[in-house]
Amino acid sequence: MRLALLLLATALFVTAEERINSDVNQKLRQEEAAHSQVMKTLHMLTDRYGPRLTGSPNHEAAAKWARDKMTEWGLKNAHLEPWDFGHPGWLNDRASGYVTAPLKDNLVFEVLSWTPSTNGPAKSQVVLVDPPKAPTQEEFTAWLAENKTKVGGHIVFVGKAAVVPVSFEPLNKRMDEEAIKRRLSGQGGPGRPPAAKPEPGKLTAAQINTQIDAWLVANGAPVRVNDAGMAHGMVRAFNNRTYDLTKVVPTVVLRNEDYGRIARLLDDGEKVEMEFDITNHVYPEGKTTYNVVAEIPGTDKADEVVMLGGHLDSWHSATGATDNGIGSSMMMEAARLIQTLGIQPRRTIRIALWSAEEQGLLGSQAYVKEHFGTFEEPKAEFGKLVAYFNIDSGTGRVRMANVFGPQEAADVLKSALDPFADLGVAGASAGKSRRTGGTDSTSFNAAGLAGIGLGQDPIEYFGTTWHTNLDTYERIVPEDAMNASIVIAGAVWHLANRDEMLPRFTKEQMPEPVKTPVQ
Repeated sequence: MRLALLLLATALFVTAEERINSDVNQKLRQEEAAHSQVMKTLHMLTDRYGPRLTGSPNHEAAAKWARDKMTEWGLKNAHLEPWDFGHPGWLNDRASGYVTAPLKDNLVFEVLSWTPSTNGPAKSQVVLVDPPKAPTQEEFTAWLAENKTKVGGHIVFVGKAAVVPVSFEPLNKRMDEEAIKRRLSGQGGPGRPPAAKPEPGKLTAAQINTQIDAWLVANGAPVRVNDAGMAHGMVRAFNNRTYDLTKVVPTVVLRNEDYGRIARLLDDGEKVEMEFDITNHVYPEGKTTYNVVAEIPGTDKADEVVMLGGHLDSWHSATGATDNGIGSSMMMEAARLIQTLGIQPRRTIRIALWSAEEQGLLGSQAYVKEHFGTFEEPKAEFGKLVAYFNIDSGTGRVRMANVFGPQEAADVLKSALDPFADLGVAGASAGKSRRTGGTDSTSFNAAGLAGIGLGQDPIEYFGTTWHTNLDTYERIVPEDAMNASIVIAGAVWHLANRDEMLPRFTKEQMPEPVKTPVQ
């Protein structure tokens, strides 16, 4: 009992210390309930301008629309901030594919980005080649030489068909209490497992893939076909990692159900013929791409900044709704809600919508480097950034936040979030990793700045919509998006108006930066 009373007294002290503005929080709720724009914003970013692959005309048009819309709402200094992407832009204009013999059927696939067009319809017999797993260079060179006569003039399936077992596990769309406790205690959440370390002397999958691409080009294969390896017609199509269209043949990622069917026919000894007609465009001007930036100016602490944002770019297989059109829409909506209050914050509030997150957090890293530097080599603005809020995991409610900083920073953040417990928010935790990866808040963390990652209910994100052809407007839960916008606006407003900046690591506490390995 004494412990419980002590914890309660501590919580009351922190809340009192933070002086939560419940009147502002109520106004934010009322505005969102009466005049929400979040789904209208999402509609424009997805239905009108999606997909938004970095360097493409779609992305630039979406960036200009977001800039103009925030200006219309009354935000100041809305602009596109250019940076050097270093690669041309790319866009798939149209693509069709069919089985033409021994049967006739349409195919479901996505084009791999930064790959070339076919030279008109490419119609030929299909062959399947199955590269060895983790060979030495000598073994793989021998395999390429042995099989090169098979691929010339043929549409080439690379690899055996993946066997995707039927799942009998229910899909958990909301975080339960145990999951929340694990996340808040730093035991991790949903995400991709770390890549396996390569065996010494063995080629990695990426090295094998690069050599196969060169081999197909050299031997005149008209099209490469990869297996999506996912259930229920889902397809993830990423990019030619060299961004050089001369180093690859036209390449598609075929849904597993079609890939498996063709592979089984080939196993029967059938002669299968297919036809692909693909038109892609390259945009040299896409080497310069843009982050979108806008502000709500502050008053007595205007030189200090609270940032919020998410990435505007997407992959090209769908319209990029859950990744990350809705995140960008929530952040724009949070800024709009604050703007409608009619009162200026003490600190400047700055929203940023990033490009090239999908290619490695490149847009946010460029911004951090240009404006803030690092803890070890700071620029003038480094000491003026209070925090950066980031959202990037789909349509779910905001359930928690993790901040790069000491526990005192998490305590402040928790106090700002507690008034929204009825909307599902459970708390905040502190982190100290300076490793980049996953999403744009880590670009700030890596520099030693307070990046705040917002954790959400998973809904269908990692299992269904993340980077797939199903990532569309229809997969968004409007109520979740509206509630998340309120929570974000309330937390941003609080940090923009408290007397002190958010607590930071001291020089003695600051974790060492993570060294980037030499490639």
